Amino acid sequence: MLPQPRPAARRPWAAAALLLALTAPLAACGAPGGAGDARAAISTDHRPTGPAAPASSAPPPKPTRVLMPTGPAAQFSTARDTKAGPILMTTLTGAKSGVSGKVWVWLPPQYDDPAYAKTGFPVLTLYAGGQSAGYNTWTDDQLPIQEVDQQLVAEGRAHPFIMIMPVQNLDSHESKALECADIPGQPKIGTWMAEDIPDFVRANFRTVKGRDGWAVMGASTGAFCSAKLALQHPEVFKAAVPIDGYWNPDSPLWKGHEQERLANSPDQLIGAGTADVRMLATAGGANAYETRLVKNWVAKAKAPTTVEYYEQPGGKHLTSDFKKMIPTTLEWLTANTAGPEAD
Repeated sequence: MLPQPRPAARRPWAAAALLLALTAPLAACGAPGGAGDARAAISTDHRPTGPAAPASSAPPPKPTRVLMPTGPAAQFSTARDTKAGPILMTTLTGAKSGVSGKVWVWLPPQYDDPAYAKTGFPVLTLYAGGQSAGYNTWTDDQLPIQEVDQQLVAEGRAHPFIMIMPVQNLDSHESKALECADIPGQPKIGTWMAEDIPDFVRANFRTVKGRDGWAVMGASTGAFCSAKLALQHPEVFKAAVPIDGYWNPDSPLWKGHEQERLANSPDQLIGAGTADVRMLATAGGANAYETRLVKNWVAKAKAPTTVEYYEQPGGKHLTSDFKKMIPTTLEWLTANTAGPEAD
C-alpha cells in the first residue's frame, strides 16, 4: 500500500551500527483559527445602541508547504529502466554559470500517483567517485539506490526522494578536475551545482518548500563535493552524507589561486562554524588511513554544524562497499530531512 500524501512520520535511527542518531522532527504548522460572525447590537426600538462591530474577515491563507514547478520544462529522454522506474536524462545549460552538462533524474513511483498530485517531495542530489565526466555511477546497477529507496519506503523506513545525479567534470582527465568549485579561469561548475541545478529541479518538479527537504550525498570525490556544497550553501541544503571522502582540494587548476583554494576546502569550512547543516561522514573500517582522515575532519566541526561519524565494519574504498552503505545512508537522511509535504 502506498503511503498517504502527508508528511512522512519521523522514525528513530534504524541502523544498529550507527554510533549516534539525530532526529529532526518537523515543526508542526498550526492552522489559523476561524473568526465568529460579528453583529451590530440593535435595541428593541431598532436604534443602534453603540458603534457597529466590524464585519467578519476571512482567515489568513494557510502557509503553503509545497513548491509547484515554476517552469520552463526541460526535455527528458529515458536513460535506463530500473525495477523502481525509469532514470531520465537531460542536458542542463545553467543560466547563472553558463556550464552545460548532463543531469540524470529519478522520480519515485509515488510522484506520478494521482493521489500525490499536490504533494512536494524531498530532493537528494548524488555525486559519484572519480572524474564523473559524462557519467554518474548512481545511475547504474553498481549503486542501485533507487530500488533500495523504494524497498525502504514500502517498509516505512525512508522517504521517497527525487534523486538528481549530475556530472561533476567536463573533462575525464584528472589534470582538469574542477572539484565542484568555481576555479578562477575555469567553467563555473560550483555555481552550476549550487544554483543552476536547484533552479532546474524547482522549475520541473514538485518539491518541499524551503531547504528542509534538500540533501546531497556522494562517495569518494563525490563525498568531497557533497561536504563542500553543503558547508558553502546551507541556505540550499539541510543535510549531507560524504561517504569515504577527502577534504583538501588538490586539482592542478588551483595553481596560483591559493586563497580561492582554501575558500573551497572542506577542511577549512568544517571549522568555520557558519553552516547550520547536519552531516554523516563515513569511513571504511579496513582502511586505517581513511578512518584517521575522516575522524580528524569530524573532530574539527563547530556548531551550528553537526557531524556524525560512521565506520563501516571491514569496509574498503570500493564501489561494492559503497553499495552496502545505501540503506544506512537513506535511513539517516530520512531522519534528518523533511519528508513529502501536501497542502
